[in-house]
Amino acid sequence: MGKKVDLVAHLKKHFGFDTFKGNQEEVIQNILKGNDTFVLMPTGGGKSLCYQLPALILPGTAIIISPLIALMKNQVDAMRGFSEDDGIAHFLNSSLTKAAITKVKEDMLSGKTKLLYVAPESLTKEENIEFLKQVEISFYAVDEAHCISEWGHDFRPEYRRIRPIIEEIGEKPLIALTATATPKVQSDIQKSLGMSKSMVFKSSFNRPNLYYEVRAKKHATKQIIKILKENVGKSAIIYCLSRKKVEELAENLVVNGINARAYHAGMDASTRAGNQDAFLMEETDVIVATIAFGMGIDKPDVRIVIHYDIPKSLEGYYQETGRAGRDGGEGKCITFYSYKDIQKLEKFMQGKPIAEQEIGKQLLLETVSYAESSICRRKILLHYFGEKYTEENCDTCDNCCHPKEQSEGKDNVALMIKTILALKERFKADYIVPFLAGNSNSAIKSYKHHEHELFGEGKEKEEKYWNAVIRQLLVAGFLIKEIENYGILKVSEAGRAFLEKPVSFMITQEHDFEMDDVEEKSAGGTAAVDPQLFNMLKDLRKRISKRKNLPPFVIFQDPSLEAMAIHYPISIEELMNIPGVGSGKANRFGKEFVELIKSHVEENEIDRPIDMVVKSVANKSKNKIAIIQSIDRKVPLDDIAESRGLEMGELLSEIESIVYSGTRVNIDYYIDQVMDEDHRDDIFYYYKEDAETDDIGSALDELGEDEYSEENVRLVRIKFLSEVGN
Repeated sequence: MGKKVDLVAHLKKHFGFDTFKGNQEEVIQNILKGNDTFVLMPTGGGKSLCYQLPALILPGTAIIISPLIALMKNQVDAMRGFSEDDGIAHFLNSSLTKAAITKVKEDMLSGKTKLLYVAPESLTKEENIEFLKQVEISFYAVDEAHCISEWGHDFRPEYRRIRPIIEEIGEKPLIALTATATPKVQSDIQKSLGMSKSMVFKSSFNRPNLYYEVRAKKHATKQIIKILKENVGKSAIIYCLSRKKVEELAENLVVNGINARAYHAGMDASTRAGNQDAFLMEETDVIVATIAFGMGIDKPDVRIVIHYDIPKSLEGYYQETGRAGRDGGEGKCITFYSYKDIQKLEKFMQGKPIAEQEIGKQLLLETVSYAESSICRRKILLHYFGEKYTEENCDTCDNCCHPKEQSEGKDNVALMIKTILALKERFKADYIVPFLAGNSNSAIKSYKHHEHELFGEGKEKEEKYWNAVIRQLLVAGFLIKEIENYGILKVSEAGRAFLEKPVSFMITQEHDFEMDDVEEKSAGGTAAVDPQLFNMLKDLRKRISKRKNLPPFVIFQDPSLEAMAIHYPISIEELMNIPGVGSGKANRFGKEFVELIKSHVEENEIDRPIDMVVKSVANKSKNKIAIIQSIDRKVPLDDIAESRGLEMGELLSEIESIVYSGTRVNIDYYIDQVMDEDHRDDIFYYYKEDAETDDIGSALDELGEDEYSEENVRLVRIKFLSEVGN
C-alpha cells in the first residue's frame, strides 16, 4: 500500500493532481518495477503522464523518442512549467544550434535532466549514440509507436531502427505508447521493439462525448459556413488533404466573416507557428489544416472537428476526430464523403511499391465501409480497434439518431457464409460480391468460377447490398478479415454455428452517397425560384428601366433576379453576394429591389435560408483585378489575353462579368484601334434604342452578320454597359 500513497503524493507534488485517470497508476507501477510496458490509450486519456511521472521519480534520465519537433517543444515547455529548473527537460533535434546542444549535454551529465526528447533521426547519429552511452538512463519511451508499423497510419521507416540502437546504447526497460493501434499494428509494434512479453495496458477506445456524422460532399463549403455560424466562438479544426484546399477554404471562411487561419507544411515556419499559437491562445476560433496540424496540440476545448476530405485510414480518422472534446465536453465530428475522393487517393498511390499500394487500398476500403455503412458508427470504430461495443444504440452518431430501414437477412447471411466456405475462404470481398451478384469478370473467369453452382445465386440483390452484408457480418463477428493476407475473408466459429442453425439477422440499408456528387457551385440554381417574387422583380426592373431610360438588362440580368428569388437578400450587403451584382450595381440600383424583397418576405412569412448566399472568393478575383489594372494602363486586349493565358473570347467573358457586376471599365482605346467610328456608333445606338435583350445573336440578326463580327458587337456592348449602366 505504501507505494500507492507515494505515487499519489508524487502526482500532487509534481503535477498538482489528486487522482489518476483510467489505468495510469497501474502503468506507472509497472514501469517503476522495471518491466517493459505497452500502453494503448486513446487521445486525451493522459498518455504522456505515464512516462513523465516515473521519469521524475527514477534516478537517471528517461529517453523519450518522439517523431514530431512541434510536439517535443510543447512537452518540454509543459514540463518546465511544472518545475523550477529549466534543465529538467530538454529536446535534441535538428532545430538546435551548436551552443544549445552543448547546454543540453551539460545538463544531462550533471544529472539535472530527467527527460530527454529525441527524434528517431537524431537517435541514429553516431555522436549522439556515443554521448548517450555516458549517461545514466532510467528507461526508454517510444511515443506515437504506431509509426513503427506499415499498417499504422503514419509509417516512418526510421522507427524500425530503434531497437538495434537501444541495444547499442544500453538496454533498459522500454515503454511503447500509442493512441491508435489495431490488433495488427499492436503485434507489429511489439515484434519490432522486441517486447512481445511486455504487459499491455489497453484503455477503451470509446469516446462517449463525441458525436460522429458523415455527410454527402455537396456544397460542403456552404455547409461548413453554416455549421460554424451556428457555433460562433467555439474552437474548430477543419482538415483538408491538400495545401491548396486549405488556403482556398480558409480564404472563403474569412470572406464570410469567420475568424479562421490556415496551417500546412508549405507555409513559412513563423506564419505557421503564429497561426498555431493564435488558435491555442483563442485569438482565432477556426484552423483549416492538413493533417500535419494538431499532433500533440493539447487544446482541451476543441468543439468541432470537420473533415472536408475523408482521411486515408480509420486510424487517421480516429486520431483526428479525437482532438475534439478532450475535456469531456461536447465534441462534434463531421466528415464530408464522396467516392470521388477515394478514387483520387487511390490514384496518389500509383507508383508506390505494390505491397504498400495493397496496404493503402486495404486501409482505404475500411474508410469507405465506415462512411457508407448505416450501423452505429461507434460499433464500427471500436470493432476496428479490436473492441466490442455492445449497446444497441449509442445516441451520439448520425446512424443511431436517424436509423435506416432494416430488412430480415437470415437467408442471405447464410448464403454469404456458405459461399465463402464453398470458395475455400481464399477470396476478398471484391471477389465474393460480384460472384454472388452474378457479375462475371476476368478474375472470376480465370478461376472458372462463372461455372460454379453458386455463381449468381444472389443476383436478385445488387452488389451494394452484398457489400453491406459483409460489413455487417464482420462487425457481428461472423466473418474475419485477414489483414496480412490483404483482406481475405474467413468464417469464424460463430459464423459456422449460424450456418448450422440460422436465426433472425436484420440487415440495415446503407447510405447512398451517389457516385456523381455535385461539384460545389456558387449561389444560384440549387433551390427553387420563388415564381411570384421573380415576376415582381422583373416588373420592378421594367419600371426602373423606363424611368431611367435604360434597357432592363443594363440594370440586372435575369440570372441575378433568379438568384434574388431563391435567396431573398434584404440588405444591400446581402445583395452584393448575388452573382452578377457587385457593389457598384447594388448601390446604384439595389435599394428598391431589397425593399421589395423585404416586404414580400414579411407579408408571406417566408423562412429565409440561414445560409444566405455564401460569398465566394472568386478565385478569379485576382484575375479580374489584374485585368482591370491592365485596362487602366491601356494595354491592348489581345496582349492582356495572351499574358493571362486566355483566348480572346474568354477575356471578353471576364470583362463582361466585371461590367455586369457594376464596375466601370474604359476600353475605348482598344475599340478605336480595331473598328471605325460608324460601325461602333451603329452598335452602340442599337443597344441604346432598339435592343430588348443583351443577346449577341439578336444583335447580329438586327445589324447583319456580314458587316459586323461577334467580337466587335461584344466590345461595344461592354462599352455601352459600362457607360450607361455603371
